[in-house]
Amino acid sequence: MNDEILDVVNQQDQVIGQRPRPEIHRLGLKHRAAHVLVFNRHGQVFLQRRAQTKDTHPGLWDSSASGHLNQGEAYETAAQRELEEELGWRPERSPEFLFKLPASAQTGQEFVCVYRVEAQGPFRLHPQEILQGGWFTAEEVNRWLAERPEDFAPTFPLIWARLQAEAPSARG
Repeated sequence: MNDEILDVVNQQDQVIGQRPRPEIHRLGLKHRAAHVLVFNRHGQVFLQRRAQTKDTHPGLWDSSASGHLNQGEAYETAAQRELEEELGWRPERSPEFLFKLPASAQTGQEFVCVYRVEAQGPFRLHPQEILQGGWFTAEEVNRWLAERPEDFAPTFPLIWARLQAEAPSARG
């Protein structure tokens, strides 16, 4: 993880260079990430609890799968790769693009493209990435976020709020 070289981007999400991942985070440079929300046929979303060994937001709940884009990688490619790496699952079709969040302090200076895919599980959770996972209804997630927002990685509440407001068809 510490030897990853990622693209650094400007305010328009255009690549302006490359730097090691720890340096990007330490300096607060803009970079890119993909998040995927996996819904089942009952409209529940699969959320993961990040492993305690993660260098950012250990032990917090987050999107079904997520990660930085590798150097020169497209958002959609990263989304598919993260599903396979973290959940041990490869979708038959490309995930559906939902929206893009601008880089901000709350996203850790990441431009975030969010995707949706349907799956039923079970998944093979990568133990170095994920402590646990589970299926939740939208109502459960809404209540949980309202009562204990500190349980979540900072980008997830932004993603969930935008999903609820702008993509009602993507809720399940």
